[in-house]
Amino acid sequence: MRRSTINQCITRAHSVFRDAGIHLPPFAFWTPKDWEGKGHDADEIRDNALGWDITDFGLGDFQREGLILFTIRNGSYHDRSRYPKPYAEKVMLVDESQVTPMHCHWKKREDIINRAGGRLVLELYRSSQELELSDEAFSVSVDGVLRVCAPGERIILNPGESISIEPLLYHTFYGESGHGPVIVGEVSSVNDDLTDNRFLSDSVGRFPKILEDEKPVFLLCTEYPPAA
Repeated sequence: MRRSTINQCITRAHSVFRDAGIHLPPFAFWTPKDWEGKGHDADEIRDNALGWDITDFGLGDFQREGLILFTIRNGSYHDRSRYPKPYAEKVMLVDESQVTPMHCHWKKREDIINRAGGRLVLELYRSSQELELSDEAFSVSVDGVLRVCAPGERIILNPGESISIEPLLYHTFYGESGHGPVIVGEVSSVNDDLTDNRFLSDSVGRFPKILEDEKPVFLLCTEYPPAA
């Protein structure tokens, strides 16, 4: 994924979120130069991967399979004494027909919320014991109402609507064509993108390989320098 694309994504997300009345914390605007002077007082941001996360899932076609995320808050499974928060929160920008590949989580339980914009489409499967797609029906909570779903059933969320995703429930999502980009919220238990993502396809990776065709305007959450 080109650094120029990452820069464009973050600049666009700043504008889209602001126009929708979603205001990000100060560290969303820290430049690489700002980060050079940050000491251990910013360790919570570094250690818990708060901030910008732009990915093409290692597949090389961001517009087809990609996601813009910003992690606002998060705890830690690995250092609960320093970071005891049992929850996380993200805001995401999903374009029309832009797919987040089919995946599940071993630990994380999450609510996915359509905050504004178009319509968010999810396709869901229960995981089999072999961590493949199960052919069994299952139940999900959609805005507090229990819904029985067939394998692969599509659920469409309009702005204001949400769904609860349990651990080991496979899901993929994308913006419905013809309705514009979607601002998506995620409220969850602790988020650990290094160890808690199970993608159905082995060709999918969580983070991109970056081609440095220009300098970064903002750093990704995986790129922060050590404390000054």
